[in-house]
Amino acid sequence: MSGNGNAAATAEEKSLKMRVIRVGTRKSQLARIQTDSVVATLKALYPGLQFEIIAMSTTGDKILDTALSKIGEKSLFTKELEYALERNEVDLVVHSLKDLPTVLPPGFTIGAVCKRECPYDAVVFHPKFVGKTLETLPEKSVVGTSSLRRAAQLQRKFPHLEFKSIRGNLNTRLRKLDELQEFSAIILAAAGLQRMGWQNRVGQILHPEECMYAVGQEGGCSVPVAVHTAMKDGQLYLTGGVWSLNGAESMQETMQATIRISAQHEDGPEDDPQLVGITAQNIPREAQLAAENLGISLATLLLNKGAKSILEVARQLNDAH
Repeated sequence: MSGNGNAAATAEEKSLKMRVIRVGTRKSQLARIQTDSVVATLKALYPGLQFEIIAMSTTGDKILDTALSKIGEKSLFTKELEYALERNEVDLVVHSLKDLPTVLPPGFTIGAVCKRECPYDAVVFHPKFVGKTLETLPEKSVVGTSSLRRAAQLQRKFPHLEFKSIRGNLNTRLRKLDELQEFSAIILAAAGLQRMGWQNRVGQILHPEECMYAVGQEGGCSVPVAVHTAMKDGQLYLTGGVWSLNGAESMQETMQATIRISAQHEDGPEDDPQLVGITAQNIPREAQLAAENLGISLATLLLNKGAKSILEVARQLNDAH
């Protein structure tokens, strides 16, 4: 994510080559691994530039004794980095897309999205339950997750399990799992485990029929909202769902749209490459609009069929507990 760089002048581009590019990131080990990967890619593309990584703690990193959904603040893992951008202390920052707020602050843009890794969630089991699945865990086994999205979906799918909040970075959560004897398993992002080199701890991958994933902070951290997307033969398929906190109520719908992207496309001089906070100069505006309209249409359909009441109750119950 970076400041809005529309209509950058050639002189400005030349000046960039004469200074260090400051890259903001969270301090966690996973965030640093992700940022190091992005910086390595940028160095390969722009060998004449130098990069300095500036790490900082965010609100979400500092408050570890409260469930994310109870903190009552959006941009939990991005706000401090946004301030640094505003104060010109960094030139760009690297985030996991799911941590970004749905609406970016004025003047900010998502300047690049890296090639997608596995978007699914993974189950890491306590050593005594290695070889099990969520379905075969004993009755009343406690599963740790900091996400209402995961807990609501999995509570509906696996009613014999209990779900409890667990906070901390990946290292902390794995230590709590292995040492405290409190959790039978925890749910983490498969991509994060892969980037940390901990693939051997993955006991089960959760596919969309079991647990759909997050896209941005839709509704913040206080409501269970999730999606699944797939591209096939020029068709973009989007499935969206909402759940009550205990998973008892749910609503899902799937819609599709035709997405055409010419391999030789180049934006014309009058094109505005920014749409819904993303600058994508190599993707036709027609394709971007089709994808945006698909999301709006699906959200409208869900709301009209009763999703609004489910979400309102979920928010009220979350605030009351």
